[in-house]
Amino acid sequence: MSFLDKILGKNDAPIQSNNDFWNWFLKQEKEFFKIVKNRGNIHQGFFEKLAPKLDEIHFGIYFLTGMFDDNTVELILTPDGAIRNIYAIEELVNAAPQIDGWKITALKPSSDVQNIGIDYENFKFDKDNLKFYPNVHEDYPDEIDLIIVYDDFVEEKRAAVTNGVYIFLDNYLGELHSVTLIDNMKVVGPDTISEELIPIEKLKDYLIWREKEFVEKYEGTRHNTENDGYANFEGKGQDGSVVLALINTTLMEWDKKASHPWIFIVGIPFEDCGNGGLPDERTYKLLDEIEEEMIQILPDSDGFLNIGRETANNKREIFFACKDFRKPTKVADALIKKYNGVFEISYEIYKDKYWQSFRHFEPR
Repeated sequence: MSFLDKILGKNDAPIQSNNDFWNWFLKQEKEFFKIVKNRGNIHQGFFEKLAPKLDEIHFGIYFLTGMFDDNTVELILTPDGAIRNIYAIEELVNAAPQIDGWKITALKPSSDVQNIGIDYENFKFDKDNLKFYPNVHEDYPDEIDLIIVYDDFVEEKRAAVTNGVYIFLDNYLGELHSVTLIDNMKVVGPDTISEELIPIEKLKDYLIWREKEFVEKYEGTRHNTENDGYANFEGKGQDGSVVLALINTTLMEWDKKASHPWIFIVGIPFEDCGNGGLPDERTYKLLDEIEEEMIQILPDSDGFLNIGRETANNKREIFFACKDFRKPTKVADALIKKYNGVFEISYEIYKDKYWQSFRHFEPR
C-alpha cells in the first residue's frame, strides 16, 4: 500500500458484476454479522457500507436485515415495489455463495397473517381491521381489482392509509405476489359498503385461485406476428406538431390480449432536427436500428409482441406487450447503458391486461 493510500484510505475496487459484489461482501461479512447480532452501530457499520455497493450493481436495490435465528442473519434485498428492479435482485441473490451464518433472500417473503401487525403513520394494520371484496368487471373478466376495507379509514389520510395497506400486503402475500398479482386496488372505509366483505386472511387463497385460473386459460398462448397487418397513423398534437405511428392492427383486434399483460414502453428522445418534432434521416435510421435490435432480442415466440411505435415531439416510443416483466426490464437497462451518450433512453413497464393504453389505435 502506498504512503497516500495509508493516509487517505485505499478505495475498494469498483463493483462491476454480481461476483464482484459477493467477493466484496465476503471480506466484510464477519464484521457485519457481529454488528447485526450485537445490535451495534448498524447504520454506520453496515448500512452506509452496503448501500453504495448495491447502487454500483443496480440503482434501486434496498434492504432489510435482522436475526433469522440465534445464529443466522437474514439480509432481504427488495425493490421497494419497483417492478423494474426485481430481475436485478433475483440475479444478485442467485449468484450469492453459501455464507455460514447468513440467509440471503430476494424480495420480502410472505408471512403468517396471524403474526402481522403493521404500525405506520399512527395507524395499525392487522387481520382484524382489514377486509376485502373483488370489484368484478364484465368487460374485463381477468382483471383483479380489489377493494380493501380498512376499519379505521380516514379520508384526509388516504395516502398514508393506502401505503400502510401496501406494506401489510407485502408482508402477508410476499412482495412478488403483492406487486404482480393485483391489477388495481383501492382502500376505503366501511361506512358506505354494502357488498359482503371477505376476511383479509382469505385474500391469499383468492389470488392463488385467480392466478391458477388465468394461467390455465392462457397457457401456451402465442401469436406469430410475421403475417400481421400494420397501419400508419398520422395526427397532430395539441401544439400542432406532427404525430406519426406505425401500429400492428392485427394485434389490436386480437381477442387474447390478456395473455400478454405487461406493457413495456421504451422512450428515446432525440435532438430537435428542425423537422417538426420528427427525426432527420440519420437519426431515423439509428432509431430503426434500435427498434430492430429490440425485436430480435424480444421475439414474439418467447412472449414479446411488438405493438408498434409512435414518433412526435422529438421522441420515439416503442411499444411491446409481454408475458413476463423480467427480460424486458433487463433488455432496457442494457440499451440504456449501450447508448449512453447517444440517447437518454428511458422506459416504463406496468400491467394492463386489456391493453387499454392503446385503445386509441383500435379500429372503430
